[in-house]
Amino acid sequence: MSAYRALALQVRTQAVNGAADPRALMRAAIGSIAAQTAAAKAWIGPDLRLVVLPEYVLTGFPFGESVEEWRARAAVAPGGPEYQALAEIAKAQDVYLCVNAYESDPHFPELFFQATVILGPAGEDVLRYRRLHSMFSPSPYDVWERYLDVYGLDAVLPVARTELGNLAVIASEEILFPELARALALRGAEVFCHPTSEASSPLLTPKAIARRARAIENLAYVVSANSGGLAGLPIPGDSTSGGSEVLDFEGRPLAQAGQGESLVAAAELDLAALRRFRRRPGMGNLLSRVKPALWAEEYGWHDVERPDGLASSAPSRQWFAERQKEAIRRLYGPDAT
Repeated sequence: MSAYRALALQVRTQAVNGAADPRALMRAAIGSIAAQTAAAKAWIGPDLRLVVLPEYVLTGFPFGESVEEWRARAAVAPGGPEYQALAEIAKAQDVYLCVNAYESDPHFPELFFQATVILGPAGEDVLRYRRLHSMFSPSPYDVWERYLDVYGLDAVLPVARTELGNLAVIASEEILFPELARALALRGAEVFCHPTSEASSPLLTPKAIARRARAIENLAYVVSANSGGLAGLPIPGDSTSGGSEVLDFEGRPLAQAGQGESLVAAAELDLAALRRFRRRPGMGNLLSRVKPALWAEEYGWHDVERPDGLASSAPSRQWFAERQKEAIRRLYGPDAT
């Protein structure tokens, strides 16, 4: 397939933090996603093949809950009923559906991970990525050796080769870390799916600037879905609303949504054009001019955030804060914090 349409579906998120029955709210969210995806397919047309949903669209995010509390309240199981229901949406609409959720793992029962999963039109798991950079949530890097023993490095940095091209995922603020996008691009990624929940603005925000940079640096499309509002928490509901967008491989916006629930952020992705550009010699072909060996050697000298910080117990919020303070002290000296 040389071209198709992709949609960053901007939907409202209902937080489950104080809910008596959080699973019922998740089911309601999935029902809304099903209806809106079907409507989007009818509105946009049969060439809509990729739908990206916002970050933590089923639950919202922890707002003071401990890791144990949030795992029990909001984490879904791989292959569980929530994923099964989302897979039925992908099948019914013949789309690849990208969803971000908090997820349990039987190999790490004391933790949860923030996962992004792409479900294919046959209802299969096409890709599962666990977020690596997170301020107050566990990540595979925190249990690095155990995680690699179980899953291997390819599962940490997955790229799915599909009829829609080579798909990869960058979650939320990870768009601000260029190494992740570059590693995925070197593994072949052509389309970055970017679930996010962020403050939007008429001005370019740091994440909006980073999306353009990651597209340009890696000659990749970016499909970025933001929330269409957030309910159930004391922060203003439109703080995370609007700005979902589709960028081409030269960083140009192809479509962008305003605030509220919206299907406006939809555009055609031309894989043939992207592949021609990547194979075209010239100064603009930045991906072909990368020097990985140089930066691998340089990065090896630096000690910032270390792997394997977690043992077998769930961390407190204070643990995450102290981890960052330690990294700052390694960067700037013992009196930096």
